[in-house]
Amino acid sequence: MKKTILIIDDEIGICTSLEFALNSKYDVKSATNSNNALKMLNKEKIDLCLLDLKLGKDNGIDLLKKIKNRFPDMVVIMMTAYGTIETSVEAMQQGAYTYLIKPLSISELNIVLEKAFAYQDLNYRVGYLESELEDRYDRNGIIGKSPLMKDVLKLVDKVKDIDSSILITGESGTGKELIAREIHYSGKRAKYPFEVVNCAAIPEGLLEEEFFGHKKGAFTGAIENKKGKFALANNGTIFLDEIAELSYNLQAKLLRVLQHKEYSPVGSNEKISLNIRVLSATNKDLKKCIEEKTFREDLYFRLNVIEINLPPLRERKQDISLLINYFIKKYNIDFKKNITLISDAAEKKLLKYNYPGNIRQLANILEYAAVMANTNTIEEEDLPADIISYNSGNKIIDKDELSDLSLKEVEKKAIESALQANKGYRKATAEQLGISLKGLFNKIKEYNIDTSQYIE
Repeated sequence: MKKTILIIDDEIGICTSLEFALNSKYDVKSATNSNNALKMLNKEKIDLCLLDLKLGKDNGIDLLKKIKNRFPDMVVIMMTAYGTIETSVEAMQQGAYTYLIKPLSISELNIVLEKAFAYQDLNYRVGYLESELEDRYDRNGIIGKSPLMKDVLKLVDKVKDIDSSILITGESGTGKELIAREIHYSGKRAKYPFEVVNCAAIPEGLLEEEFFGHKKGAFTGAIENKKGKFALANNGTIFLDEIAELSYNLQAKLLRVLQHKEYSPVGSNEKISLNIRVLSATNKDLKKCIEEKTFREDLYFRLNVIEINLPPLRERKQDISLLINYFIKKYNIDFKKNITLISDAAEKKLLKYNYPGNIRQLANILEYAAVMANTNTIEEEDLPADIISYNSGNKIIDKDELSDLSLKEVEKKAIESALQANKGYRKATAEQLGISLKGLFNKIKEYNIDTSQYIE
């Protein structure tokens, strides 16, 4: 049976020419706008979509999101005459299989279609394995069953064998280095070195030498040649942690290395070629750093070909119980304990907490509790005092106050209390209140709620 392709393009001529070029091998259909495309997808069995980035007044990325939301397994190939890194990367992040630049080469298109269908068939064949492994939540120390973490790991699988630069973003303690290591050790460069440079931990004057090494005699005390991290990581992966802390001057040198794939040790004019993949990480908003002139925009685009954003722990609370079990097992080994249980009261406290320090903070809390526990059970009193006293904000208003308040006053107090409980984080607040993020912003504005004390 032929595979069915849906071409979505507002230019009828392109639809017609592609139908003519492909109909000998495939069952080809076409739609010229988003509404017609969605109707066809709902009514007919479509195996693959060829989607134009520009659909008259419609945006192809918006349609891509709708398609992937309704049909998660649908293979979508983007077509664009506006080939920029930003749009292509956004399309990939939203679930596109790949993208092609117009005018299309039919021979190239046929090759891509064959690969896409092979990829789709492989996914179908291993589908049963995914269900078998549904209860396996530990992946080399990366713990999670939440949809957000599943999405992260799917993206890791997609990028592990490519050489593009990857920027890993997220708050402190979310596990950015773990993700970097997973990308390296699960990919084609796994047998080669993985080198880490913490750009915030090394004084600026020593960082260039840390990157590129030095030649004997380059400065007082340089009594022998020394290899830098780039040389040590050659053929493998270098991970630049806290990249936002890199000085502006060194950013320029790093950019040249990434552009030309070569470097010179300190004190030498010799050019040494590199075959390396660069992963970087930051807990800062680099776009804001660019606006503040502390980070180079050209380096940002060089590092951020693909971005992997790690969710904070408060947005993946269903993973907390898994992490609790993981850390209890770890500290049993570390402290020669035999903790087998955590009381309901203690677990409830841990599940309600918001973890501004994320997984690292949860690990510290459980390390403390493991030390304090006198039996094989972690009790509520074994937790740190600030966890025991923490008020999650679930009890928003005392019921005795309700009779004296209007409905709007109750709503305002509910929002203020939830904001306080979630330390000003809008997304977590909206989720707790059961409203959309946009709805929360509108309510904050409507009730003139002061949020200046919160830094999101």
